[in-house]
Amino acid sequence: MKETNSRKAAIVGCGFVGSASAFALMESGLFSEMVLIDANRAKAEGEALDISHGLPFSKPMQIYAGDWEDVSGASVIVLAAGAGQKPGETRLDLVKKNVAIFQQIVPQIDKYNHDGILLVVANPVDILTYAAARLSRFPENRVFGSGTVLDTARLKYLLGEHLGVDSRSVHAFVIGEHGDSEIAAWTSANVSGVPLHKFCEMRGHFDHEQAMARIADGVKNSAYEIIEKKGATYYGIAMSVRRICEAIVRDEKSVLPVSSIQRGFCGISDIALSIPAIVGRDGVEAVVAIDLSPAEQEALRASADTLIRVRDEIMPLGETCESMDKPGNL
Repeated sequence: MKETNSRKAAIVGCGFVGSASAFALMESGLFSEMVLIDANRAKAEGEALDISHGLPFSKPMQIYAGDWEDVSGASVIVLAAGAGQKPGETRLDLVKKNVAIFQQIVPQIDKYNHDGILLVVANPVDILTYAAARLSRFPENRVFGSGTVLDTARLKYLLGEHLGVDSRSVHAFVIGEHGDSEIAAWTSANVSGVPLHKFCEMRGHFDHEQAMARIADGVKNSAYEIIEKKGATYYGIAMSVRRICEAIVRDEKSVLPVSSIQRGFCGISDIALSIPAIVGRDGVEAVVAIDLSPAEQEALRASADTLIRVRDEIMPLGETCESMDKPGNL
C-alpha cells in the first residue's frame, strides 16, 4: 500500500455528480493526480479524456480512468457511486440498493487504501456515510459525508437574496439529516456578527416567522425544484466537494456541516448526520456545539431518530451489514 499522497484524489462513480466533482477538482488546482473509477470503464475513460483536453487552460494534472488498486495513495476518495430512485420505488428501497452497492465497493477500496479520507457524496448521504464507516478500516474521523454543506450554502444564498447582502457575510447552518427532516439552525444565525433578527429589521423585514418558514422550505425543496426542471442536481454538490477538499488538503480547520458519526452531541450517538465540525488534513477533528434552542434540539433528535429507523431497517441486508456493529470489520 502506497503512502498517502496529498496531491492525489480518487473519484468512484462517474455519473452526473462524480463527473461534475471531477471537473470542479480539476479547476481547483488542489490535486496533481486524479483517478476516475466506474463500473462502466468506458464512461470513466470518456470523462477523463474530456476533462484532460481542457488542461492547457488550467494547471498540470494527470487524469485517468483506473481500477481499484489505483485508489492506493489517494488522500481523498470521493464516493459518488449509487443508483437513482426509480418510479414507484420507496426511499427505503433506494437505501437498501445503495447500501448493497457500498457493500461491494467499500471493501475493494479498503484493500488498497485505508489511510486517506473517504468523502461520501452519494445519497442518502447520512446512511451511506454510516455504512462506509462500518464497512471499512478507516478511522471514524476519516469517513464523513458532504452532509448539509450544500443545504447550508442554499440557506446562505437565499438569506443573502432576502436581505440584499453578500451571501458570504451570512453565517448560518442547516443541520441534521440531508433530507426532509433537516433543520435550519436560526438561533445561531447571524450576518457578520449581527443576530439575524436584528439584521432583518435593519433591512426592513419584521415578519420573522413567516420569512424563516419560507426560506427553510426553499432550502429543503431546492433539489426537488432543480430535478423537476433539469432532471438532476450536480453543480452545487460538485462545488461543495471542492470546498470540503480545500479544507482537507490545505488543513484549513474550516467549520463545515459535514455528516459524521455522532458520539453524544444532543444525546445523539451511533448515527451519521450533519453538525458543524472542524475539518482539516485528519478529517473531522471535532464537532462544534453551536447554540440551539430547545425546539431546535428536539427537532435534531427527531431527525436522528428518522435516520436511526432507516439504519435499523438495513441491518438485515447480509453478513457485511451485520458487521456494521463492529467498527473496523469487513
